[in-house]
Amino acid sequence: MLYLNDRDLRAAGLDWPALADAAEAAVHLIDSGDYAQPVKPYLRYKNPRNRIIAMPAYAGGAVNAAGIKWIASFPDNIYSGLPRAHSVIILNDPDTGQPAAVLNSPLPSIVRTAAVSGLMIRYYLRERPQEEIQLGIIGWGPIGQYHCQMAMALYGDRISKVRIYDIKGADLSGAPEHYRDRLEAAGSWEEVYVSSDIFITCTVSDHRYIDIPPARGSLLLNVSLRDYKPEALAPVKAVIVDDWEEVCRENTDIEQLHLRQGLTRSGTSTLADVVCRGSLRGLSSAEPVFFCPMGMGVFDIAIAVYYVNKARETGNGTELA
Repeated sequence: MLYLNDRDLRAAGLDWPALADAAEAAVHLIDSGDYAQPVKPYLRYKNPRNRIIAMPAYAGGAVNAAGIKWIASFPDNIYSGLPRAHSVIILNDPDTGQPAAVLNSPLPSIVRTAAVSGLMIRYYLRERPQEEIQLGIIGWGPIGQYHCQMAMALYGDRISKVRIYDIKGADLSGAPEHYRDRLEAAGSWEEVYVSSDIFITCTVSDHRYIDIPPARGSLLLNVSLRDYKPEALAPVKAVIVDDWEEVCRENTDIEQLHLRQGLTRSGTSTLADVVCRGSLRGLSSAEPVFFCPMGMGVFDIAIAVYYVNKARETGNGTELA
């Protein structure tokens, strides 16, 4: 069994085009039915803000692996100098069930989230070929920072400005020098929201705060799931989810749209519809697109296999008997 710690995984680097391609290949597996993924359970106890989530999945095709991600999110950890999230992925041989690899790091989960966002941006930009993009990010923790890295690596030639807001302040001094001059710390979320072609929420907010409709033609990547008041999204017709059963629960913005605005499964498209059937084609250039991904275990398995293959190529990690 191969054991990969955080240092091993970081040694692999971040090949964002390859990671977005891995996410796209996983979407095709999902669309073909060559996967298995039960709805993930949430374990809560004592403090209801904390949760540990089990995400089992099987991905077929060239991925050909089963496994589980066990991810803990404890928001108050940051006040003790600890990461908010801790994550372990176990991969099993799909034919025997024998454990084949353990990835002990939150990095694959963070990278998976950003890679899926990058895939959604890829298909959005194919239909919105404006020359320059204004990018906005709310929340400058690891998820926000990795989304910025991903966007600049994949689409930096089209991104003229990145506005960032964090309620605790956004320290941009650690951003890579080759695009640091395009980053700007904003004074409010509203400033970012109204000026962004692509707007990404990466917060741990305990309340919904976005209460105005989105900018014309913008792409809203609702990574943190609980930022929008339903009335702000009521005019949005293009609502994309990764999986309706997963995302319409746990007090997500999609669930609130369902309960308070009457949104149903038939009123949404899936990421597979976007990638495999071009569901964004024909939308008016003025129509905002709202993407709300709960996170699917199939993507975690695909990204974990990517890292395991890289480790075996380079000899990284520790083989356990």
